[in-house]
Amino acid sequence: QVQLVESGGGLVQAGGSLRLSCAASGSIFSINAMGWYRQAPGKQRELVATVDSGGSTNYADSVKGRFTISRDNAKTTVYLELNSLKPEDTAVYYCNIRARPNSARYVYAYWGQGTQVTVSS
Repeated sequence: QVQLVESGGGLVQAGGSLRLSCAASGSIFSINAMGWYRQAPGKQRELVATVDSGGSTNYADSVKGRFTISRDNAKTTVYLELNSLKPEDTAVYYCNIRARPNSARYVYAYWGQGTQVTVSS
């Protein structure tokens, strides 16, 4: 079993900042990549940012220069710093990891429960 626990969402005014965290635990042999996605009402889930096992990052164009993804040294927790927030950033943010469980041969995708980020104008 692999569990993801997210925290850090909330209500913030435009221009403000938030920090999201996602901690992975359970029977994990290795984590290949960690990332954040978001889904606004009436829209499809979209990629926000990812970080791979080597530390390389990837961002959606809409958040480049404003959001920063990072992971801790143990590589089991991923963070997302959200700065200069805009109303259009309002969404449920989901943590995602691609991990190989113990005693498994393959890598699987796991999702967190989601955390609401609301940006008021």
